[in-house]
Amino acid sequence: MDMRKLLGRNVQRIRQKKRLTQEQLAEISGFSQQYISGLEKGRRNPTIVTIYEIASALGVSHMDLVRPDDLE
Repeated sequence: MDMRKLLGRNVQRIRQKKRLTQEQLAEISGFSQQYISGLEKGRRNPTIVTIYEIASALGVSHMDLVRPDDLE
């Protein structure tokens, strides 16, 4: 299981469910849109602090970002 890809899919799914653009999530979270894009593509290796901050910006638990989905 590639945790970077899993995390990225979960971030993208939750972001889209909340009808946020990458730019809006970037503004809320304090990360750049480029970072959010790389995260969603599984190209970033975020720290636990980053995962927590992204989860907080999305209004979900950090566990929601690392929970396995049906695609694994």
